[in-house]
Amino acid sequence: GAPEGYLAGLDPRHPSLGLRMLSLGQHPPQHLGSLVSANFPPADGTYSVLRKLSGVAEGKEIANKSALETNQEWLNAVSFHKGCYLGQELTARTHHTGVIRKRIMPIILTDTQAEVPRPWIISQRIQENRLKEQRRDDELLLEIGVVGQPPPLPRLSAASVGGLWMMMRSTKDDQGDHQETEDEEDGSTAVGKLLQEVEQVATPGEKLIDVKDGRTIGQLVSTPASGTSLVLAQMRLDRVGLAESGSWSRTNRVTIGNNSKLKFSYLPFTPLWWPDVDLATGKAQEQTADERENAIEE
Repeated sequence: GAPEGYLAGLDPRHPSLGLRMLSLGQHPPQHLGSLVSANFPPADGTYSVLRKLSGVAEGKEIANKSALETNQEWLNAVSFHKGCYLGQELTARTHHTGVIRKRIMPIILTDTQAEVPRPWIISQRIQENRLKEQRRDDELLLEIGVVGQPPPLPRLSAASVGGLWMMMRSTKDDQGDHQETEDEEDGSTAVGKLLQEVEQVATPGEKLIDVKDGRTIGQLVSTPASGTSLVLAQMRLDRVGLAESGSWSRTNRVTIGNNSKLKFSYLPFTPLWWPDVDLATGKAQEQTADERENAIEE
């Protein structure tokens, strides 16, 4: 149970975000910090990093944006059956009859010369097959061990993203002219250089611009997760392969804001808590009768 003087419960948005604690006012403000430090090792920024790796935006990151574009209906934050709340009419109308063309999602910014991890190579093949109206690629499905229709993007947990980032970090350093500890400390490794460049331009509100056609494909809503090049961005779904038209390409090149000199590639993915997305509407796919029956049984 919760410590005396506090209430605690799982974060209602998603269990991966851990516990939320509410003080009942019985202790001074610094008491909770002392309580946490006495029971857990210091880990500054852990919640913020975990939240961003999980693809969950909050606070200023979702300000002045519609509930559906910020995925609130998938995080137990919107009811379509009760209430009366600011923006309810627009939210309900979009949910029932509209099309969602952009959503906040996590993307990893990488060096344009970096090796693309295998999950995204497979995703591009899946998207290419769909655009060619090939319903299935049985050889590909056998290769990746998927039964049924494969997802158009990698679906990753926060832990998976963290592990993948460490693997990518190791690969980048191996590919570069890796020096000794002195170079690592001044940030001149391949990863250090990437993180410095991302930190330089990745400011909330800045636009992602496709180098190929000069069009805006998204807008950053967060700073990078500490120690990584992962950011949350409101992305056009057709530019990540989550719409009937358009697709993501592993050879993509983008600039951020007004800085046209620094170029990056972006790796989009869907968090585990996302449902399958209907490519025609940008909403959650409706379950079939069999799927609903299986969900009830489980």
